[in-house]
Amino acid sequence: MIFEILKILTGEVNNYFQQLEMDDSELILDNVAMIDSQSDSAEALKNKIILSLINLREEVTLKNFPNSVNNGDTISFKNPKVHINLFLIFCANRAQYNKSLNDLSKILEFFQSKKVFTQSNTSFDRDLDEMSGVKHFRFTMELFTPTFEELNYIWGTLGGRQYPSVFYRMNLIEIDRDMINSAESVITEIHRNYKQQ
Repeated sequence: MIFEILKILTGEVNNYFQQLEMDDSELILDNVAMIDSQSDSAEALKNKIILSLINLREEVTLKNFPNSVNNGDTISFKNPKVHINLFLIFCANRAQYNKSLNDLSKILEFFQSKKVFTQSNTSFDRDLDEMSGVKHFRFTMELFTPTFEELNYIWGTLGGRQYPSVFYRMNLIEIDRDMINSAESVITEIHRNYKQQ
């Protein structure tokens, strides 16, 4: 589900760029740590805006909800859904610095105008094989500003050089395998078995 949601988000931002007629701006979903690598993928990242997942964290406040379904005469028990927050980076790897800053400004504008994404207000190609598992989703985007120390650590981990970038936290992606662990019959009658004296 992580890949599918990030692919949907990439498409939404690219649609916004097309509406603004920013033909030379394209967001791609790739590993930002490969920008300075000596591999072939580094060439594909040149003059692009890159969306990468840099961390994820479980939303522990939603961890202890029971997950049982009453089906009339039986109750099905499943493991609770896992709710996660994704920490994302939008990195502008452009040849010209002013274009990088302009791209980041447009990304900020887009998420300022649209913070909540659902299957009903978001356009994506539902016929693609990679989107076959996407049924219902709801997530929000929140600007995330690391401290200078955290920023230094992030870029040090990603390869050293810092590029113009903006960080977001994507809130509450649900991971649910939809597998029933057990099913029990519902108690419908209570019998008392005692003698009066």
